[in-house]
Amino acid sequence: MELSKLKNILEAILLGADRTLTVIQLEGLFELDEERPTRDEIRKALHEMAEDYETRGYELKQVASGFRLQVRQEYATWIGRLWEEKPARYTRALLETLALIAYRQPITRGEIEEVRGVSVSSNIIKTLLERDWIKVLGHKDVPGKPSLYGTTKEFLDYFNLKSLDQLPTLAEIKDLDSIHPELALDENADKGEAGPADEDSASEDSEGDDTVAEQQNSAAEQSDSDDVNVVAANEDSIEPAADENDEDVVEQVVNEVHEIEEEVEAAADEVQQSEKQVSSV
Repeated sequence: MELSKLKNILEAILLGADRTLTVIQLEGLFELDEERPTRDEIRKALHEMAEDYETRGYELKQVASGFRLQVRQEYATWIGRLWEEKPARYTRALLETLALIAYRQPITRGEIEEVRGVSVSSNIIKTLLERDWIKVLGHKDVPGKPSLYGTTKEFLDYFNLKSLDQLPTLAEIKDLDSIHPELALDENADKGEAGPADEDSASEDSEGDDTVAEQQNSAAEQSDSDDVNVVAANEDSIEPAADENDEDVVEQVVNEVHEIEEEVEAAADEVQQSEKQVSSV
């Protein structure tokens, strides 16, 4: 099969698909054809397609579970104007929990609570499980046999990642304040200007922000040797930063994950709209 024809077929398949597709899945779609492309030919076609799209408004992206076509992030502002609804926003408590699981998996609910200094709501774990962002990897061999949680391929897909290696390293996160000093100023302003209304809101929401003192006390009691090995998709791993305080890591990881979540949410909406437009054509 000619490479140009194969590229057009693959483009049509990826535009029409409502999910990511692996090379093996793409190869299976040619089983009934007389001219069946090989797996290497499909990979070569995908590589050239990615280069062809460099000057277009969409791109061919490889994530943990395969390939997909999506609108480029820089055009999110205009695509976002197609919808009046705002993407769902997640609580700080949920993002802190997700960040701890991503960076310190496998980890138990009790260990998460020990780092955060407050109890983890059952609704948070339920939400993460329902979204297929986390899964139970096993049970820790201690009294009560608590579940050990880790992230999934769906988590990587949602945040536009191929593997956990693409998560920002803890050292990079620690450098955010020096790169964007306004972030630290905003954070200090938020902490210093909390009024009575904020205190009332925090008392009503058990999943609200933890105080710095609570995080520091909890981090001091957290042993560096407690389950810091990361179980990554495709057996990838991330080394924890042993010389950093847990509360600083959690604070900055959450900020980074929150930004990524907003960007990917917008990009996902763009992809859905693009697929609708293509289908209508």
